[in-house]
Amino acid sequence: MEFSERVGASTEPEAAQPSIGLIESASIAKGFEIADAVAKRSPVQLLWARTVSPGHHLTLFAGDVSETTYAFERGVEVGGKAVLDRMLIPNVHVDLVPAIRGPRRVDLSEALGIVELKTVASTVLAADAAAKACAVELVEVRLAMHLGGKGFFLLAGETGDVEEAVAAAVERARARDALVRDVVIPRLSAELAEHIV
Repeated sequence: MEFSERVGASTEPEAAQPSIGLIESASIAKGFEIADAVAKRSPVQLLWARTVSPGHHLTLFAGDVSETTYAFERGVEVGGKAVLDRMLIPNVHVDLVPAIRGPRRVDLSEALGIVELKTVASTVLAADAAAKACAVELVEVRLAMHLGGKGFFLLAGETGDVEEAVAAAVERARARDALVRDVVIPRLSAELAEHIV
């Protein structure tokens, strides 16, 4: 899958700070209306406004904290009962949006953490929590596409740091009853590393 299929090709990673919002709609038609309302409400950047598995619509946007908050509130209001899930992160980790855009080239020689979640919003929240927990690098955050609506993310670093970051993500995911599985692989094989990046 091309990175531009996940987040618009013209989107620069720096545009995602300091706040990010996400609204998932059960209705595709309503989802487009939500995306339009978000864009009209305040000057946020639409990172993603598209259909996702399993027949939902996802609106992902970023901007200043107040602008993103206003846009988020308007999108949820317009979505009404069609809103399946939502999340707002006022101070998003700097690596989150680049990791959503596609695999980042980071050192994979130590440990790799993988966290799999039931929903898109929970994946974004858990990935942000993991990245903020300690000195790890987000490698990739994969959302919904070809995943049946689920999500997962990969992070790398020293084994202890990866374990701590995964634990923070698991705690965040369990608060939303969204955890599917978490794994930490020490000393990742070079063969697998090649497939990841």
